[in-house]
Amino acid sequence: AGFVSLVGAGPGDPELLTIKAARRLSDADLVFFDGLVPAEVVAMARRAQCFRVSKRARRRTVSQETIHRLMIRGARQGKRVVRLKCGDPFVLGRGGEEALALKAAGVPFEVIPGISAAVSAAELAGIPVTHRGLASGFTVVSGHAAEVFEPILGALEPGSMTVVVLMGLRQRRRIAATLLSHGWAADTPAAIVLAASTPQMQLWTGCLTDLAEFDAASVAVGNTPATIVIGEVTRLSAVIGNAAHLTQTVDAIALQQ
Repeated sequence: AGFVSLVGAGPGDPELLTIKAARRLSDADLVFFDGLVPAEVVAMARRAQCFRVSKRARRRTVSQETIHRLMIRGARQGKRVVRLKCGDPFVLGRGGEEALALKAAGVPFEVIPGISAAVSAAELAGIPVTHRGLASGFTVVSGHAAEVFEPILGALEPGSMTVVVLMGLRQRRRIAATLLSHGWAADTPAAIVLAASTPQMQLWTGCLTDLAEFDAASVAVGNTPATIVIGEVTRLSAVIGNAAHLTQTVDAIALQQ
């Protein structure tokens, strides 16, 4: 009988995969992977047929329903299928939708957690998302749609916790404007972690008003994943650092003309 593994690929560094995730990739017959999963991770599936099922913004994508059908068909053909997702399957990755589709189809499956960029991107830049005296909690939101993140950010007491925004670089101005309009101080520290855990990792730090003016093109962001972190904890990056992972630091922002 076929079987599906919903596997979290972590933030990008292949060494941050779990042992179980590496085993499933090694044994897989069929792998459907997200566009941001590094080639080095996909290459661990040495005997499998591997297919990219990207869902990147502003690009031609594979629909979620099609991904469901492909996984189900592969499992019904008796194959060991791996659905390889960036970060953790159940953190803004539609892993829950895929699990429900497999359950409804009667296909046996498992979920293998991965390290989410919601925590690891900040951590690798020397930013703890919680720290005694600074933040006792954190909120994670997707930055894709303003109608989703605005009500959440608007409900937070200013400065009460760390805010982590995944996939929010394109909406950085609106994110900053939302927080500012709900009482957050203009000098609230902020950071952007680019390509966390990879050799291309970069860090920008500033404040909430600077975030709105950050010029992504000035630091060769390209299509690399970005994580926005807002709150007092970002000040700790300058003290803690993480030389083992942080290869580049953006020392100044370039304001758009």
